[in-house]
Amino acid sequence: MLKFGIIGTVITVLCCFTPILVIVFSAIALSALIGILDFVLFPALGLFIAITGYALWKRRRTASV
Repeated sequence: MLKFGIIGTVITVLCCFTPILVIVFSAIALSALIGILDFVLFPALGLFIAITGYALWKRRRTASV
């Protein structure tokens, strides 16, 4: 779960703060969807950060028991 959270967070951060998806969507003729990227990427970023945090918390909890 930790790997999934970290990989998802990194990919989402790259897509949020760099124009990777804008370039990809423009290349495959989906430029109409560029306007809604923020409504999808920011909740996804929050979700992946939460998954990473939960996995780290669970790992720490099982290591101390």
